[in-house]
Amino acid sequence: MSNAPTPSGTPDSASPTLPDDAAHPTAPGTTEQLSHGLRTRHLTMMGLGSAIGAGLFLGSGVGIATAGPAVLVSYAVAGLLVILVMRMLAEMASAVPSSGSFSVYAETALGRWAGFTMGWLYWFTLIMVLGAEITGASQIVSGWVPGVPQWVVALVFVAAFAVVNLWGVKHFGEFEFWFAFIKVAAIVAFLVIGVLLVLGWLPGTDPVGTTNIFGDPASLAGFAPHGLPGIAAGLLVVVFAFGGIEIVTIAAAEAREPQKAIVTATRSIVWRILFFYVGAVAIMALVLPWDAPELLSGPFVAVLDLAGLPGAARLMEAVVVVALLSAFNANVYGTSRMAFSLAGRGDGHPALTKVSPTGVPWVAVLLSVFFGLVSVGLNWLLPGEVLGILLNAVGSALLVIWVFIAVSQLRLRPRLEAAAGGADRMTLRMWAYPGLTWATLAGLAGLIVLMLFDDDARVQLVSTLVLVGVIAGIYAVRSRLRGRAGRADRTA
Repeated sequence: MSNAPTPSGTPDSASPTLPDDAAHPTAPGTTEQLSHGLRTRHLTMMGLGSAIGAGLFLGSGVGIATAGPAVLVSYAVAGLLVILVMRMLAEMASAVPSSGSFSVYAETALGRWAGFTMGWLYWFTLIMVLGAEITGASQIVSGWVPGVPQWVVALVFVAAFAVVNLWGVKHFGEFEFWFAFIKVAAIVAFLVIGVLLVLGWLPGTDPVGTTNIFGDPASLAGFAPHGLPGIAAGLLVVVFAFGGIEIVTIAAAEAREPQKAIVTATRSIVWRILFFYVGAVAIMALVLPWDAPELLSGPFVAVLDLAGLPGAARLMEAVVVVALLSAFNANVYGTSRMAFSLAGRGDGHPALTKVSPTGVPWVAVLLSVFFGLVSVGLNWLLPGEVLGILLNAVGSALLVIWVFIAVSQLRLRPRLEAAAGGADRMTLRMWAYPGLTWATLAGLAGLIVLMLFDDDARVQLVSTLVLVGVIAGIYAVRSRLRGRAGRADRTA
């Protein structure tokens, strides 16, 4: 057990529980409190919607082109890692829901520096993603209405979702529920059409067989045309597609029954997401050759065109817009709650703890919206310069956060067991602790090694580590200045 101080300032061994602000989504030292308007169905669909985004609708074809049909192995490995990480995070979140989620758990397990670093790393990452999402959506929509400038479309979207987030968490939850429902419905419809196409049950089609996915039955060359290196490269392409699911544990603090909601949501979300991803990619790999150029331009459209569905391209454009706007809406929520939690723990400006009468951290929401607009501006003004550097810096931030989640769970599990009165009385437990947690860390370490041998991934990894170092450095300077101010006050 560590003797690092908890956010409340007491020794780590002094209490088996996490900080007070984790148990209740209230900023410590204030009376500001978030509302509890989210239901279990909101959390479940938010988790599904956050992970099912443009990465699946547009990026899955890149994975197939990189690894061939063996990208299914890449998705299975990446999905398994995500399932294990989410199980660890859900164990901690079900015991003590917190709007700061993994940042609070890292702070309690490893020290205040870890909570500060993880919280602001996550905030910065999502802020950069906000700009990319709103730019992508506005580009598509401005193509539908050529007379309207792209910046006008982006501004309308940003203003609309600022209102949604300021309106109240219940209304935010409803918007995300229906956005996610549209995406899930699109995936289900695609899977049904895909199966009919594979079986040759659609008019004018014949069964496709397994030629595209296996090639020569006597060789694995058709399934894995680039061998193990291709599968490894595919893993780097697809692993971050699952990002976004962690918002469930951030939102759990505002659920009506947090512990019950997080258990119900996380038990089903990860398996459903893995099914949707693997199912959709399997359809693509079955009906199209792995090196078909259509996979890169739009894999879903390519399959729907084969099925003879008119207007498939425009339909998928609309679904992609919904996916991007849903992710933007959820990320405004995630960044505002993380900023609220950080400020409540003394690691952000006190103004970020201000809460509206509807229980929304309105200053934190407006801050996220403002920097989202700044990110959009960078996207337009400097697409190949500053923006490229910043996006590289956040490219593998999710991997760093996953490592900290696993380490935090290793450190906190004994305390959570003690607080619950025994492992068998915990609301939700990580499987095969601690062995499976160590195995997950080994898998994440393997991913890091793979990134070191890939030119693009190596640049992302190094940039992310530099960003982590900068944030940790800010914490160190800040702590030193605070220490000097405290000593000056005592001697005055």
